[in-house]
Amino acid sequence: MSDLVLVTGGTGFIGNGLVRELLRAGYGIRILDDDSRGSSARLDDIRDSIELVRGDVRDRGAVRRAMTGAYAVAHLAFINGTEFFYSKPDLVLEVAVKGIVNTLDAAIEAGVGHYYLVSSSEVYQLASRIPTDESVGMSIPDPVNPRYSYAGGKIISELMAINYGRKYFERTVIVRPHNVYGPDMGQEHVIPAFAIRMRQQMAKHPSGPVPFEIQGDGRQTRAFVYIDDFVDGCARAFLHGDNLGIYHVGTQEEVMIATVAELVAKACDRRIELIAGAERAGGAARRCPDISKVRALGYEPKVSLEEGVRRTVAWYLTH
Repeated sequence: MSDLVLVTGGTGFIGNGLVRELLRAGYGIRILDDDSRGSSARLDDIRDSIELVRGDVRDRGAVRRAMTGAYAVAHLAFINGTEFFYSKPDLVLEVAVKGIVNTLDAAIEAGVGHYYLVSSSEVYQLASRIPTDESVGMSIPDPVNPRYSYAGGKIISELMAINYGRKYFERTVIVRPHNVYGPDMGQEHVIPAFAIRMRQQMAKHPSGPVPFEIQGDGRQTRAFVYIDDFVDGCARAFLHGDNLGIYHVGTQEEVMIATVAELVAKACDRRIELIAGAERAGGAARRCPDISKVRALGYEPKVSLEEGVRRTVAWYLTH
C-alpha cells in the first residue's frame, strides 16, 4: 500500500472531499469517524479503496488503534455548524480539546511523522486587516458568548499542533478554510440554509417575488470557496507546505450575504424580496482571506460563486 494517511472526520463534508483528493494523489486512506456529523454513505463509491474505522475522536483507545501504521494524520473531527456553537458549546469544546490531545498523543506514540490540522476562519472574529493574512492575531472577543466555543477549540488546537509539532513531528501544517460550500454539506450553513428556505418559500409563493428573511440587513460579507477548489488547496498545503506553516484556503471574492441570497434565488429562476431579520450576537461583519501563501503552491480557485451556488442549490432542490 502507498503511504497511509489517517483522516479523522473523513465522512464529513470537507473530510469526504479531502479523502478523495488524497486518494487521487496516490495515498492510502484510513478514516476514523463516528458519523455523528458525517455520513459514511458519502463514501459508498470508493469503499473498496479506503479503510473505514468507526470510532469517536474523544475515545483515546479508538484513536490509538486507528493511528497504528499511519504515515500522516489529517485531523478534521470537530463539531461545525453555527447552530451547535450556540446550543451545544460544551460538546463543541469537548470534541475539539479531547480530539487534538488524543490525536497528538496517538501520533507521537505511533511514530507518525506528519500532522495536518484543518482549523477555521472562525479564529478571526475582529480581524485587523481584510483581506486577512495568516499573521493576523487570533481572538476571542467575549468568552461568555457560546458562539466562540468553536473558535476557542480551533485556537487551542492550532497552539497545540504548532508547539507539539516543533518537537515531535517532521512536518506540521495547518489549513484555515474560509467558508467552504457545496452539495451535501448539511443544513446548518448559509448557502444550504438559503436553498432549503427558498424551496419552502417558493411552495408558498408560486409566483411573483419570494419574501426572503435573512439575519440582519445582509450587508455582512464573506468569501466563499467551492468544495472542489478547497480540497485542491488543502492538499497542496498539507503535501507541499512548509513545516509549521499556516495556510488560508479560500477565495478573495468578498460578497455580501444579500448577494448570496440573490444568487440562490437566481439558481431557482426566481426573484426575492429581502426582509431584514434579527441578527445573532457575535457574527463578524466582514471576513475575507489573503490567499497569497497557498497561491505560491500553485493553488488557484476555478469555480465561480455563481456556478458553485447553482450546483449546490440544484443538489438541495432534488435531495
